[in-house]
Amino acid sequence: MTPTGVYVYAIVPTGEPLPREAVGVGSPPAALRLIDEGPVTAVVSDAPPQLRARRRDLMAHQDLLMRLSDIGPVLPMRFGMIAADEDTVRRELAGSRQGHLASLRHLTDGVEINLKALPAQDALAAVVAEESQVRRLRDEVRRRPGYEASVRLGEAIATALSRRAADAGKKILRTLTPMARAVAAGPEVHGCALNVSFLIDRHDSDRFRREAQSFADTHRTQVELRIAGPLPCYSFVSPQPARTPAAGT
Repeated sequence: MTPTGVYVYAIVPTGEPLPREAVGVGSPPAALRLIDEGPVTAVVSDAPPQLRARRRDLMAHQDLLMRLSDIGPVLPMRFGMIAADEDTVRRELAGSRQGHLASLRHLTDGVEINLKALPAQDALAAVVAEESQVRRLRDEVRRRPGYEASVRLGEAIATALSRRAADAGKKILRTLTPMARAVAAGPEVHGCALNVSFLIDRHDSDRFRREAQSFADTHRTQVELRIAGPLPCYSFVSPQPARTPAAGT
């Protein structure tokens, strides 16, 4: 224990080794250690003083989690999880032992892939060609230019772009959900029609990404699809299957 507390990276099954030459956050990087409590173990280090979400530390945190997941199932902690001392960590491990074990079983050989669906920003020609309301307002602006007419046209274009992205989001959910072990809605992100994570078998992650990219290429006039992963399974620490989200939420 240090005066700044114990930084907790993850919970893993007892008996799993630390990755070779792995280190933690801080400058210099903190030495890692394990806190065992029966069948579950916390991966921790001394918490660095004045911890901030610097890129160096964010990357060190995530790199460690990915290296741990190469060894076995991992319950990842979000960046900045600090316990007061090792006794606090042990009490949490003991009190939630069965839940942690169930979650570890649920995540075995799994990775997370996150998708964000945003309105296609370079699709104005397609919107005008395919949206009769937009085309009508564009023609009005050409016949009678004016501020109010231009505002109505801009609003109609923005609405059409958002609706088209939401429609594409529903299609991508129908396409990709059968490939996933679980699906979880992410937090609302401004400008996103869909923010969703999929729990994927590790050996299927490349195929899943290819399928998502193929969808994005086919629907590029409707949606810009951002694909992130494989990632630590932040969204699936509960052993219960997540609810399939609706596009636009």
